[in-house]
Amino acid sequence: MPPAPSARPNETRITRFLHVVEWLGNALPHPVTLFALFATGVVVLSGILGYFEIAVVDPRPEGARGRAENGMIEVVSLLNAEGLRMIVLNLVRNFVEFAPLGTVLVALLGVGVAERSGWLTAVIRGMVLKAPPSLVTVIIVLAGVLSNTASEMGYVVLVPLAAVVFLALGRHPLAGLAAAFAGVSGGYSANLLIGTVDPLLSGITTEAARLIDPGYEVDVSANWYFMIASTFLITVVGSFISLKIVEPSLGEYTDTPEDLGDEEQQRMDPLSAEEKRGLWHTLWATVLFAALMVVLVVPEGAILRNQATGGVAGSPFLRGIVAIIFVYFLMVGVVYGRVVGTIRNDRDVINAMAHAMSTLGLYIALVFFAAQFVKFFGWTNLGSITAVAGATFLKNIGFTGPVLFFLFILVCAFINLMLGSASAQWAVTAPIFVPMLMLLGYSPEVIQAAYRIGDSSTNIITPMMSYFGLIMAFVARYVPKAGVGTLIAMMLPYSVAFIVLWSIFFFTWTFVLGLPVGPASPTYYSVGA
Repeated sequence: MPPAPSARPNETRITRFLHVVEWLGNALPHPVTLFALFATGVVVLSGILGYFEIAVVDPRPEGARGRAENGMIEVVSLLNAEGLRMIVLNLVRNFVEFAPLGTVLVALLGVGVAERSGWLTAVIRGMVLKAPPSLVTVIIVLAGVLSNTASEMGYVVLVPLAAVVFLALGRHPLAGLAAAFAGVSGGYSANLLIGTVDPLLSGITTEAARLIDPGYEVDVSANWYFMIASTFLITVVGSFISLKIVEPSLGEYTDTPEDLGDEEQQRMDPLSAEEKRGLWHTLWATVLFAALMVVLVVPEGAILRNQATGGVAGSPFLRGIVAIIFVYFLMVGVVYGRVVGTIRNDRDVINAMAHAMSTLGLYIALVFFAAQFVKFFGWTNLGSITAVAGATFLKNIGFTGPVLFFLFILVCAFINLMLGSASAQWAVTAPIFVPMLMLLGYSPEVIQAAYRIGDSSTNIITPMMSYFGLIMAFVARYVPKAGVGTLIAMMLPYSVAFIVLWSIFFFTWTFVLGLPVGPASPTYYSVGA
């Protein structure tokens, strides 16, 4: 464990707090190790609590799926011969049937082709480099939010590009970097399109919801409406903070940037005629694709509508949105690549897919142990017992109204400071909070939307976020003396504004206006319904 941080001269309370957070985060094991320890801990704890016959009253009505005949939820021990057999027989199945795994892999197969062909980079460059100087900050924040459709593309391409653009305009490069970082990471969950994070989170939420309702399923599009609206909120708030607080505080840029290299200089070059032609071709392909989706979804009795109800809710279109994402990104990647010459044949397409899969080694290792933890938590009934106990406590103190979501968001934001991975954090917390809040009458879809606010808002101020070191390297190019505190202080106004205003927006959207967070996403959940 690293030594505890000591007080430093002229250190503010906020700075001292962030140093402590950094120390705590560094003291944690690797997320993969953490999940292995959690899974082992569940087995041991189930043995101890099973020995003492710990149980709670099942709040579900008689006849509900999964309800025991005696009306109790009892701890099931895995620390015995039967438990060991169950673990050995299901270790592989737990992994391959873990809901987020397949959806993320399929979505990234298509996104990988779009990224490798250069289409995603060209779209981002086209948005930023063509923006009028008066709107460049707004466009950069918006491009940052939209870039999370393609996972790390925003961190690797947009953040350094924004700094170079601001430098070329005679403005402080860190102001551009901060605006882009705020959009990419602070607005990580918002988007106009369904991205790779949606199937990841919805799969984990489904697994957690099934601790209470074994047949429950959370669609990939569960938060789509709210995240579309959040895109504009984050763009407005992020742009305001950039223009009125961050950029004025940075003052005039007087340092000399380090050699930016050929790659950064190339990103500042206007789009070539060939790249423009490729983007036009993908635009027409997108129009045709959208028209095809309209034909398949809109008319009554259309192929991708719900054949039982005739509606869109629960339709193959929404439930199979990952397949549609895969086809769309594969299509635009191939069309663009064929025009600009980055994709010449089927081998190039396959290599692009293989490259996308090669970046997921750490994720797959993490998912293996996360899947065991989630399954063990469900088998032992520890998740259900924790949820019932927590919900009972909140009922006893009268804290069951929608206001509790403000506290929930703050808890998620705090945990995110030390466990920066969205999937890792949600895999740990979802089995506790989703069942607990379901028992209080709130739907998993709404709970997931609230989690995404807390997870995104503090991404930009935690050194535990996986790309924080990369962003720090970009900062050092322009201000060599800058440290971690420099970056955190610069991003703190965004973080505070996002968590406050986004939480209020969520509360207003969901509980004041009564709007759904996504297609066919209920706000409330009735136990046993």
